[in-house]
Amino acid sequence: MEKKPISRAGFENLQKELRDLQENQRPEILKTVQWARSLGDLSENADYSAAKEQQRKIDNRIRFIEDLIQNANVIDVDSLTGDRVVFGARVIAEDEDGNKMQCRILSDVESDGRTVISCTSPVGRAMIGKCVGDTCIVRLPGGEKEYEILEVKFKE
Repeated sequence: MEKKPISRAGFENLQKELRDLQENQRPEILKTVQWARSLGDLSENADYSAAKEQQRKIDNRIRFIEDLIQNANVIDVDSLTGDRVVFGARVIAEDEDGNKMQCRILSDVESDGRTVISCTSPVGRAMIGKCVGDTCIVRLPGGEKEYEILEVKFKE
């Protein structure tokens, strides 16, 4: 499987969430499942069904995070420099209507879709490799949008 970029902070957040799921949330839901099971008839036991569903969600999330961690290419974005848009860059861009967008290019799991843009999103892919003064065409479901890169920086 291909290694996917993630910032050191994003990687540490995933590790923290995984520890919480494994050490706190999963043991707690297992206690709830055992308690609900002790109530008797499982076919009509809503507490048991709800607890088992929550256990499935936690187990799925644990597997998902373990896969992300295993296939992560951790990048120390604080050490990056340059004038090109790359993973970890903070970008200010302006569209053809004069609307400015300020964002940071990071991983899918770190993206919020507004101020942190995924490097695999249409906007992220269009901006990667561009320099200040370059324009990029973003292909969106509603049509194409053109942005001019006004600033690229890596430190706050």
